[in-house]
Amino acid sequence: MSNTEDLLKALPQNAIKNELAKRSLHEFVKQAWEVIEPGRVFHDNWHIQAICEHLEAVHRGEITRLIINIPPRHMKSITTCVGFPTWVWLQKPHTQFMFASYAASLSVRDSVKCRRLMQSPWYQQLKPPFKMDEDQNQKARYSNDHNGHRLSTSTTGSLIGEGGDIIVIDDPHNTMEVESAITRNSVLDWWDHAVQSRLNDPTTGAFIVIMQRLHQQDLTGHILANQDSENPWTHLCIPAEYEHKHPTPFFTTIPNASVTSDPRNAEGELLWKARFPEKALNHLKTSLGSYASAGQLQQRPSPKGGGILKESWWRCWESPTVPDFVYVIQSWDTAFSERDDASYSACTTWGVFIHGSRYHVMLMDHYRKRVPYYTLRRDAKDLHDEWKPDVILIEKKASGQSLIQDLKQMGLMVIAYSPDRDKVSRAHSASPLLESGLVWHPDRMWAQEVIQHCALFPAGTGTDTVDTVTQALIRLRTMWYAIPEDDDHDLEDIPEREDPFRANVIPIRQGAIYG
Repeated sequence: MSNTEDLLKALPQNAIKNELAKRSLHEFVKQAWEVIEPGRVFHDNWHIQAICEHLEAVHRGEITRLIINIPPRHMKSITTCVGFPTWVWLQKPHTQFMFASYAASLSVRDSVKCRRLMQSPWYQQLKPPFKMDEDQNQKARYSNDHNGHRLSTSTTGSLIGEGGDIIVIDDPHNTMEVESAITRNSVLDWWDHAVQSRLNDPTTGAFIVIMQRLHQQDLTGHILANQDSENPWTHLCIPAEYEHKHPTPFFTTIPNASVTSDPRNAEGELLWKARFPEKALNHLKTSLGSYASAGQLQQRPSPKGGGILKESWWRCWESPTVPDFVYVIQSWDTAFSERDDASYSACTTWGVFIHGSRYHVMLMDHYRKRVPYYTLRRDAKDLHDEWKPDVILIEKKASGQSLIQDLKQMGLMVIAYSPDRDKVSRAHSASPLLESGLVWHPDRMWAQEVIQHCALFPAGTGTDTVDTVTQALIRLRTMWYAIPEDDDHDLEDIPEREDPFRANVIPIRQGAIYG
């Protein structure tokens, strides 16, 4: 028998439990549960251990940038904001923590739970190596006699003069306000300009962001899009239902981790069956809706395959022979500026062709740039000369009004488009054409970008491109050039059109559409 086994047999059972709690955050959380949430049953699961192991790696200094995306009510706040700081103080009571949520009341709630846990007989029998300061023992801020402190604030709070060794951002966005660009961007600005300088030691300090995904441009999306390649973020992403092709599969590089990857392998397998069985999860999905479920439950802020304009509805044209187009339309959504933070000017070019006795539509080209107006005007003329569209459709806003006038003076066929409904309503109007299988795309990366912009809508950053898609499809539908099958079931033949360009079948260069 080994010396370790002899020692374990000689030690009282309570001493063994205490030592395990000190060594393992996961064991600590399990034992502390009755103190944190009295009267509630603890349901252990692999994802709790995975979170704990990543937090332990932060404690050891192996991870200094950590994002955890996980569904709501899955132990994220209790583990990260209550269990983690109280466990760290058992080892390093000098550690200074700063916690922030979208509402100060949430940060204070967890701060109070922390203090109650540390004051509990269970915690005290672990013999913590510190005492709480009596002169700094408020709900939102308290400290110990080793210079450690726990500060609670909000994403709108002032951080002047404050800092921490470990800064934790838990739920930075309000689910009811995240669709507001102004409110969402205020959080991102707070992160960029207020939080980045708050680490006590930038070389050893750590940031932890733990949240459910709410928007393509939420704090997680913002951080991942702008992360420094020399100091990348560790991203622990755990969806409520397993997806074999999830865009952010879970795996870890933590040495000797117990949970190295998602143990699930069946499509749709639940994350926490004991807490959220199928019936409970389905009820939650129904309550949230497809958009919120995709973000909050699945951690990808767009429904699988897209939402209104689904990815699966597009058809890929794989033939080496490009069809002859009987009608070509260009659709523009323009912006004012070339600034890096400005909107894009976007254009999609579409061709109508006959396929199987029906009119179908193909995406032929995509343009998306931030340019000054004089460049935009030149590019619009160049695109016209390249594709020779029968009509140019331009939304009458921003620089679009000037572009309409200038292109008309050049003798081009331009139609000013004034939307009569919001972007989402227009997407719903265009969606039947996609769903009917009438819309095609070439097998090229730029076309996939258009499809992804549409799939992410109304989230995502490509609303300018989506606007060009929807206004083109709506225009073609009103002209009867693209009709969902349900709309023409009484028509025996393709309807005749009074169109001066009807006879001008335009052969498109294969190198252009597939270039």
